[in-house]
This record gives sequence, C-alpha cells and structure tokens, in this order.
Amino acid sequence: MQRVFSGIQPSGVPTLGNYLGAIRNWVALQHDHDCLFCVVDMHAITSFQEPAALRAQTREMAATLLACGIDPARSVLFPQSAVSAHARLAWIFNCIARIGWLNRMTQFKDKAGKDREAASAGLYVYPNLMAADIHAYHATRVPVGDDQRQHLELANDIGEKFNHDYGVEFFARIEPLIMGPAARVMSLRDGTKKMSKSDPSDQSRINLNDSEDAIAQKIRRAKTDPLPLPATPAELAERPEARNLVGIYAALAGSDPAAVLGEFSGSGFGAFKEKLATLATAALAPIGAETTRLLGDPPHLDATLRAGAERAAAIAEPVVREVEQLVGFIR
Repeated sequence: MQRVFSGIQPSGVPTLGNYLGAIRNWVALQHDHDCLFCVVDMHAITSFQEPAALRAQTREMAATLLACGIDPARSVLFPQSAVSAHARLAWIFNCIARIGWLNRMTQFKDKAGKDREAASAGLYVYPNLMAADIHAYHATRVPVGDDQRQHLELANDIGEKFNHDYGVEFFARIEPLIMGPAARVMSLRDGTKKMSKSDPSDQSRINLNDSEDAIAQKIRRAKTDPLPLPATPAELAERPEARNLVGIYAALAGSDPAAVLGEFSGSGFGAFKEKLATLATAALAPIGAETTRLLGDPPHLDATLRAGAERAAAIAEPVVREVEQLVGFIR
C-alpha cells in the first residue's frame, strides 16, 4: 500500500472545517493506505506556547482524532516530538535547502506579517521540518490543501537535491493526495472568511467538542440572508452565507449542493436550519462525547501515543540513520 503522512498542529480544538476538510478524509484513507498521522507539536513552537497548555492541547488533539475514527490498530498516531528522527533529518535538510527557496515561501510571509525580523528562525525553516516529517518515513502521498502545495514542492526539491549531492536515489518523489472536491467550510458569522480556530468569536465556528445544544444553537444563529433558498447552486454565487450552509449540509449528508437545493428550493432558512442542526448534531455530538471520555483517562491516552511513537520510530530510525551515514556522520 502507498504510505501516507499527514500532520495537524495542536493549536486549539478542531472545528467542523478541520473535520470535513481533512480529518474525515484521514479516517477513510486508513482502509487502503499505510497511514501515519502526527500531532506536530514541534511545528507549534515556532511561536511561543505555554508548556502546560501545549501538553494539554497535544493530548486533546490526539483524543479528538481518535474520537473521529483514527484507529491506532490500523494507523500510526503519535506526537512529532516523541520521534527524534524528525529533528535530526530537519537539521540535515536545513543544510540542503537554499535560502532563495525559503524566501519564496508565501506562508512565512503571511504568518510573519510586516515585522519579519521578529519572527522566529523556526518559522522560517518550518518547511524544512515539514519535508523531514514526510521523507523520514519514505512517505509518497500527502493529503494537502492549496495552502500546503508550495511546501510539498519544496520537500521534493530538497529530496532531489539530496539525491544529486550524494549521488543516490534515496528519496522518492512525494505526490499530493487529492481526495476529491474538498468541503470548504466558512465562518458562520461571515461567509467570505474561512472557519477558523483562531476567530475571536466562538459563534463563528462549530468545535468538535461542542455539545448537542451548542451545535444546534450555533446553526440556528448562523448568519443568512432574507431570500428563500434557490433552485440551483449558481444562484448562490452572490450569497456567501447561504452557499456555506448548503455546502455544510451537502458534506454532512454525503450529497451535493444541487441535490440539497432540489430538496429545499423555495424554503426559508428556519426549516432548513432545523434540518441542518439535526444532521450536524447526529454526526458531531458523538465525537465530542468520545473526546471527553478519552481525555478522562490520561494514562490510556498517553499509552496509546507512546505506542504510536514507538511504531513511528521503528520506521523512521533506519531511514534517518542511513541518511546520516550518507552525509558522513559517524554512527
């Protein structure tokens, strides 16, 4: 089977957007791919994290992934920092990657903002660590969104330069894994902005640990417009909030916007939102309940993560040791 690697930062509770855009796809991948799923706590500290909060968020993210259906018997789930191969390979890649390559990374520019001089060096070389995350396992498939494609291209550039410099064919090319049309979930308060864990308003998002009541209330209060639902998706082009809710309904129902509008065309949002609330609570409330249960047993959760880290290290350690030998390190 193709080996898949994907990671997620422990930066707050995942949202409905994270679930529909990524996590749900990861669950499906387990059945016909060799999957490694990593909570990337090393990436998280490119900006300061309070230590106790980082540990808590790493556990909460792992519990959420398990609650969503990541199966530790089928896949490898682990914290990035628990496998030293990531840091060791990242340093070698820091020495392979060129400054000019990193200067072209648009995410650094976006995250650093105007005061680039105050950004951490870790944020600047973040893409090299991401390349190491993947290449340490000889993974050849990575589920990516549009915002990560440039980093994947850099990972391939690094692998190819390593192969050239050392006269080997060691790192294979990584291909983006396209899962079909992605569910792009927008804010419940502003349909022109992506649903985000960092939005100041909790009403803008559905968190995967929200209660049934909270999920239903957020959907009922979601911003809409006064017009009834139209007959075709094309008629939603200038109605971002309506388009967002129809898209969420379609994604949760395993349908498409055209079919949803076929059912609700001409209806007002009151009845539509009630149906959407029922659909969302049925899909998401069990995830929140299971996350709470898992977090209530820290020894079991930590043991699951340790076991995942041991399995990950067993794959990555031989790869990185060979890289170190090729570089000329004495092992």
